[in-house]
Amino acid sequence: MARMTRAEMQEHNRRKVIAAARAEFLTRGFREAKIDDIAERAELTRGAVYSNFPSKRALYFTVLAQDAASATLPPATDMPATAADALAAFARAWTGRLPLSTDTPRLDAELLPEIVVARSLHEPFAQLTSLAAITLGMTLELLEDARDRMVRTAEVALTTLYGATQLSTAAPLFTDPFAIAASVAHLSRLDLGDGWPPPHLPFTTPAVAADEPWAAPPATDALRGEAVPWQEDGIVAILGLHRLAAVEEALRAAGGRPVTLALVTGDPAELGPLARLCVADLAVCLRAAVPPAGLPGLRVVHDEDGVVAEAARVSAVSDGTEVALRLTAGRVTARATGYGACHAAASLAGPG
Repeated sequence: MARMTRAEMQEHNRRKVIAAARAEFLTRGFREAKIDDIAERAELTRGAVYSNFPSKRALYFTVLAQDAASATLPPATDMPATAADALAAFARAWTGRLPLSTDTPRLDAELLPEIVVARSLHEPFAQLTSLAAITLGMTLELLEDARDRMVRTAEVALTTLYGATQLSTAAPLFTDPFAIAASVAHLSRLDLGDGWPPPHLPFTTPAVAADEPWAAPPATDALRGEAVPWQEDGIVAILGLHRLAAVEEALRAAGGRPVTLALVTGDPAELGPLARLCVADLAVCLRAAVPPAGLPGLRVVHDEDGVVAEAARVSAVSDGTEVALRLTAGRVTARATGYGACHAAASLAGPG
């Protein structure tokens, strides 16, 4: 048998660490699990674990993200007739993952408590949840009975579902998944005073016309599980995990052109897995609620290694990054950087 290369050995060890951590978290829970015990399960050293993951929390997020990405639910084949139907299907997919027995171990039981105690996670998690609400809300808006903007409805739906998840951990079997799904469906009928645009939009950074080549690397849309067609005209938004809600500005101003969101962060080892987890949770429930044609024109790319940002000539990224490009005929025809960049690039008059 041929010997593994160094890269293959590193990947092999990484998979062993993740499998061992999953078993340890299921047995002991996140709080009680020890890195030494995970290393022993993996038949590796403590140093080998830390060479792959900077902290136990990063390892926990990675395990949860992999489980979320591998979750399988029957995909929707027909468009729901109403926003209420779509919300009900989304909520059923969400609550269907809750345990049906107090004997069922919960890997994610300590996710929200860990986010609560780690203040550095508050803003990224809030923005990732906003991204989920924007995506779900704009999905609802494509249905015939929808109001002009339904992002606030989606925010309340996600608040309800996250609350049900946490309560099912603290008080197992108290939560009735069918009642939760029915109540979430009724949210579509409430007038929550939603509207667009927000008052800050006129005060944005200007977009600058450009004429640059565009050669982004292959990437996968995390919402659909498909390759991103970079050759299409549209908007590319490179956003840090503190600026994700700005993608709605691009979507509203893009005039039907697709928007590709590249998520970047200044802490990819710790926050990258959290982003993958949140987007995977959203994607699996969306796929159960609407077919791919029912999704808004948003693609999401995890750019932890910064290759999309590099292709966009963004020299350094952080959680506050906000850069937007306008693509036309395979070239960058406009770019904007800073607060309001998404709106500026997407709303710039001109072809494409």
